Amino acid sequence: MPIINKHGKNIELSCEVFPPKKDLSISGIYETLDSIKSLDPDFISVTYGAGGSNSKKTAEIASYIQNSCNINALAHLTAVGVTPQKLNDLLTEYKANGIKRILALRGDKPRDMSDEDFENRHYKYAGDIVKEIFEFGGFHIYGACYPEKHPEAATLEEDIKHIKEKVDLGVSGLITQMFFDNEKLYSYIDKLDKAGIHVAIHAGIMPITAPNQLGTSVSLSGSSIPTALSNLIAEHADDPEGMKKAGVEYAIKQVEDLIAHGIDGIHLYSMNKADITKQIFEAVI
Repeated sequence: MPIINKHGKNIELSCEVFPPKKDLSISGIYETLDSIKSLDPDFISVTYGAGGSNSKKTAEIASYIQNSCNINALAHLTAVGVTPQKLNDLLTEYKANGIKRILALRGDKPRDMSDEDFENRHYKYAGDIVKEIFEFGGFHIYGACYPEKHPEAATLEEDIKHIKEKVDLGVSGLITQMFFDNEKLYSYIDKLDKAGIHVAIHAGIMPITAPNQLGTSVSLSGSSIPTALSNLIAEHADDPEGMKKAGVEYAIKQVEDLIAHGIDGIHLYSMNKADITKQIFEAVI
């Protein structure tokens, strides 16, 4: 997707998909991908279940993206529940399938993992696996960042210090958690720059197309909700189609402003919805 930012650099457009739950057919995700691939995104990321619960599906879907859709796949990989042997096996499998991009995450505590096992896990933080992925070689490593601070960090400054540590270990691109106020991101990028963090920043955008999206995922992200967005949601509380249209329009305005400000990349959290991904990408290219 040939979009150039104000610095004369190509802006990467990408989106995220997630494997279906265990009791659902995986075929639906392939239909979504077949629809999205016509947009020719720069990459498509695939989430990884807590503790590796979906690791096989992640690898299978990432391989399909890379080798059947001929689009760069970004495979998520979480530190929680991963042993050195399993990490090596996953990296070997990804490399064999031509997958060259990995998003290294700490991951949340799986529901079936005891507190004791969580405390005694081999890899404590994302940086622990970043180091090993970098030493394994052959991967472009991405990390996650939070424009409004990781919910578990004491301060934004402490959080940025941990981001710097990951970058120093081998992370060469950052994908932000969802946010709804671009000014929050611009301020955050300035702080990253002052901290000596000079890698590509991909802005994570989640189109709010239904009121219930402001539930668990948004509250866990630590993202604040601007008045304009909360008013929009209240206005369309009983109008699903109107909410979907308004939510997509809000996301498009966010993306257009980010492009105008020279962002490195746009990463859509569009919840496996190909139609929404298409609407937004086609509106901005």
